[in-house]
Amino acid sequence: MADAVAPRWTRAAAPNGTGFIRAGSGAPVLFIHGVGMNATIWQPQIERMVDRFDLIAIDMLGHGRSPLPPQEPELADYAAQAIRLLDHLGLDKVSVVGHSMGALVAQELALLAPERIRRVVSLNAVFRRPPDLAQAVLERAAALTGHGDAAGVAQTIARWFGDPVPAELTAAAGTAAAALSEVDPEGYARTYRLFARADGDHAERLQTLAMPALFITGSEDKNSSPAMSAAMARLAPHGRCTVLAGQRHMMAVAAPDLTSRCIAEFLNEGESLEQGAAADASFDSGEFRRALGSFLTGVTIVTTIGAEGEPRGFTANSFTSVSLDPPLVLVCIAHKALGHPVFATSKSFAINILNETQKAASGIFASKAADKFASVDWRPGKTGSPVLDGSVATFDCDMERLVEAGDHSILIGRVRDFQHNTSQPLGYCRGAYITPGLSQEALAAAQPGTDVGAILENGGRILFLETPDGFLELPRGRGLGSASDGKSLNGLLAAKAIEAQLGFLFAVWDDAGNPSRTHVYYRGTFDVPASSDRGIRLIDIDAIDGLKIADPAIRSMLTRYVRECTEDAFGVYVGNEVEGEVRPLARTAALNTGDQG
Repeated sequence: MADAVAPRWTRAAAPNGTGFIRAGSGAPVLFIHGVGMNATIWQPQIERMVDRFDLIAIDMLGHGRSPLPPQEPELADYAAQAIRLLDHLGLDKVSVVGHSMGALVAQELALLAPERIRRVVSLNAVFRRPPDLAQAVLERAAALTGHGDAAGVAQTIARWFGDPVPAELTAAAGTAAAALSEVDPEGYARTYRLFARADGDHAERLQTLAMPALFITGSEDKNSSPAMSAAMARLAPHGRCTVLAGQRHMMAVAAPDLTSRCIAEFLNEGESLEQGAAADASFDSGEFRRALGSFLTGVTIVTTIGAEGEPRGFTANSFTSVSLDPPLVLVCIAHKALGHPVFATSKSFAINILNETQKAASGIFASKAADKFASVDWRPGKTGSPVLDGSVATFDCDMERLVEAGDHSILIGRVRDFQHNTSQPLGYCRGAYITPGLSQEALAAAQPGTDVGAILENGGRILFLETPDGFLELPRGRGLGSASDGKSLNGLLAAKAIEAQLGFLFAVWDDAGNPSRTHVYYRGTFDVPASSDRGIRLIDIDAIDGLKIADPAIRSMLTRYVRECTEDAFGVYVGNEVEGEVRPLARTAALNTGDQG
């Protein structure tokens, strides 16, 4: 493996015998491998990054073509080797990427010569091993003799990739095994003994790490755990932790696309303002906004009095409590909002939480309407800020602090006065107003003879009950009922030990064969049953089509459910088994965090 160099690579040695590979052009990046590997283990990263960076992969002391380290080496010996290579290549400043033992060397290099390092990436780094893990590593180090050990190679591969190695990782495991088989046994032993005892060497020094640092590991790496990377990122002043789901210790070769992308994105940050803007462009702000919209919030109108004594206000759902003592709340307003200069310089403001009948007011205050207050009744609060009649709650505040954050300002208010009542609040989620009270009232109003059922979801799976003749059906009962009523929906769920949470109404229809009978179905969630009831079936949403379901109305309803899950836009079906209409849960509304003001 050590000589398997691609045509665009340059394999060379420095005057002191340090072996290295160089490829590409651009900002220089030094790669440092882990114990038992050599420079060519970075082949996947070099292939993916060669067009954007000047890549240098070093053979660590005692590995590849480099000379042996001292008999009892320290991390500083390996860092000094890297500095001599940079001097030989005429590179004043580089970013450095290290894996495992190489990550410790990369950190040592950044701590010893911060003026030479732009950014540092630590892949699968160890840090303050727990006692049992530390003991196991020390025992492995003590057993090394400086002679080849085929059994040891097999054990290492099993630790890194799994035992047995998954089929999709066979090639990556073979690459690592080849490197382990070729390493100088004495160089390996001296380096591994240092690796076994150096996991705490930077515990008191990481807080002095001067440059941006990224600590990456895999969620399944037990020896270089996510907790270790998080702890290092917490100590480093400019540290950041990233955990790659499902990955283990050798993720650089097992998942090269993902790992290389994480490295390259981090290295690209800050190269220049232009490059920084390009990196930000890859962030999908539309998807980010939709993800934020998944959080179910209330709706507020924030008010104040302008410099000319005129009332001003904007709609916002970015409201939260901050503190009980002192009583603090906050709300956000966009810099581009027309009212931003007024609110940013105001001494006070009021937050009015809207009730479910105030959707029209919310829309007006989210617009650029000239006289927003003409549509609402209001009175001056204790601070003079307008308090809207009919609000579920109001908080009249002095401005405690104004905080600038990204493209918004955060208004932190100290509550001077507040009021609240028991009316139903107006909700907002995924671009639409919602009225939680309607579903609660519908549940309470369902007659005992009504067929009440639920589509219950957990992690993309729907809960079905299997009938004696092999058909599947959704949980349902005669009315909502209670846990003690075995014929009701709640009684059925209790009997099956199913912990369910019913949410919004999904479908209502009259039975075509019996007009006096109504079917009501809700969306909801459930906790996976702890019981071994074989009648419970959990089916992936994508596998619902084609299930053996006797009732055509239920089949049709489930087809709509699958479609609306995909579109992330739910409605309520109203009609009968033959015909009806799907009414949107609520009309889409362009609510924002004070974008209009």
